[in-house]
Amino acid sequence: MKQPECPARLPVLIILHREQSTPGRVGRFLVQQGYSLDIRRPPLNDPLPDTLRHHSGVIVFGGPMSVNDSDSWIRREIDWLDVPLREKSPLLGICLGAQMLVRYLGGEVRARPDRRVEIGYWPLHPTPQGRKMGTWPGHVYQWHSEGFSAVTGMDVLATGEQFANQAIRYGPHAYGVQFHPEVSYQTMQRWSQAAAHKLHQPGAQSLAEQRLSGQRYDREGALWLSGFLEKWLRRSDK
Repeated sequence: MKQPECPARLPVLIILHREQSTPGRVGRFLVQQGYSLDIRRPPLNDPLPDTLRHHSGVIVFGGPMSVNDSDSWIRREIDWLDVPLREKSPLLGICLGAQMLVRYLGGEVRARPDRRVEIGYWPLHPTPQGRKMGTWPGHVYQWHSEGFSAVTGMDVLATGEQFANQAIRYGPHAYGVQFHPEVSYQTMQRWSQAAAHKLHQPGAQSLAEQRLSGQRYDREGALWLSGFLEKWLRRSDK
């Protein structure tokens, strides 16, 4: 007997913020799971959809800019987050994307008073609410100089040592992570070599330190990511 065909999965909307940016291992995992990628770059004037009824979810990635910058596209993109939140579509913000979510919800995004940054592999501490979701990686890859505050109605799922809030959930569908689960060991090396001048900032690990930590922690980060994305997108399967 012929087996019924599985319905085609709707694409995942991927929001990137530089011409050369890619969704990294996040994109590779989604494609392996049968999702196509609808890539949009708002800084390059790509429009964002009025509805996500034709998408499985949306992932907003990071970038070197700040939500506190005056560029008009940043304000438009933050305002656009009303679409996934209103429609209860799966939403994941990564680094800048998480900060945009917090800003939309009325929270603050700011640098540390001592101007320390967080670059390299740093410990992650799940909260009791976070532990209910399963196992988290012990160390995650970071590259940022600003962090975000907590907001009423937001669950803090994991914390860090230099920037407190590292993983958050707002309602059942919207998540944000301050760290970079899309970054593989190879990508870490490219980032660190292309922006080597930033590794002299307080709080930044040297390339040698990052290579050593990456060899130790990269795999557990990849395993966590695949499990998280599978659960996150399960809500959108038709």
